[in-house]
Amino acid sequence: MSAWIEPRRTKAGEPRYVVKFRPGGRVSAKHYGGSFRRRAHAQARARLIDGQLALGQWPSWQIAEQTRSPSFAEAAAAWQQARRDVREATAVQHGVALKRALPIIGATPIDELTIADLDRLVSELDAAGKARGSIRKTKTAVAMVLDHFEIDPNPARDPRVRLPREEQVEPEPPEAACIEAAAALLRPEYRIALYVLDASGCRLGELTKATVGDLDEQRQGFRVRSAVSKTKRPRLIGLPDDLWQALLDRLPPREDRHGEMSLLPDVTADRLRTAIARACKAAGVPVFSPHDLRHRRISLWHRQGLSFAEVGQKVGQRSLSVTADTYTHVLLDDYREIARIL
Repeated sequence: MSAWIEPRRTKAGEPRYVVKFRPGGRVSAKHYGGSFRRRAHAQARARLIDGQLALGQWPSWQIAEQTRSPSFAEAAAAWQQARRDVREATAVQHGVALKRALPIIGATPIDELTIADLDRLVSELDAAGKARGSIRKTKTAVAMVLDHFEIDPNPARDPRVRLPREEQVEPEPPEAACIEAAAALLRPEYRIALYVLDASGCRLGELTKATVGDLDEQRQGFRVRSAVSKTKRPRLIGLPDDLWQALLDRLPPREDRHGEMSLLPDVTADRLRTAIARACKAAGVPVFSPHDLRHRRISLWHRQGLSFAEVGQKVGQRSLSVTADTYTHVLLDDYREIARIL
């Protein structure tokens, strides 16, 4: 091989790959063959030079076909279309994360993105008030796009691109009195959904995606399918007697039911969040979210003496250390169950 690559670094510390070649072997002088930000581009130039030298031609890369690297926006769209292996919810999350990046780096060709560009992305998102978790998801999505197009080194994975510092916020589950006050102002279907979340600690998506086909009348609960579970592990959500009966009473007669029918057809995640927030404001109590009810149930079970392993199995948490580290606090109320008005 008559051409080779010599790695360099600019004064700013950015990597460069310089191509050199000798047209007549070791006895001939070195000649410059180009400088590139990406090793893959330098390797392509070296192959071009070797091919021309093998034909007895003087290397002339100026006449080679020049291909334009896609912009990050184009690359992101192509990557999203290629991700046929992810769930719909994950695809939506990718889209939201990338949407935050497009106004900042969307027009930049992917092979020209640098550590400075990624650092600017993080800084601008932080200045716009985005949470650390949201910035992290955007940075990860950018990294996956660049990995897909084999950009090496990948600036989004460089440890010098640092996320903003953010203090961990301990969950503050709502007190029983607050839940009771808000529940009294909710429509029946939203009230039952609130009670199910509070009694079981299940995730909101697990409830809204539950169907009649998931009911287990022998064990008085409903099944969380692996396709719905965040951990991809199925489990059973058991319910208290009164709540179980109230849930069944809202369904059509057994002969009119079908497996794909939603357990709570009028309840969606967005509607329930909005309804609870409005009820809290109307009742004059602190606003809480459906996910706060999950925090409350885990905290209650922990306070009542259940082991972290038992709690993790009940609520579908894959890491026991998360359960232990997050929920070792105690509730501020009297630890009582709420008084359900069905």
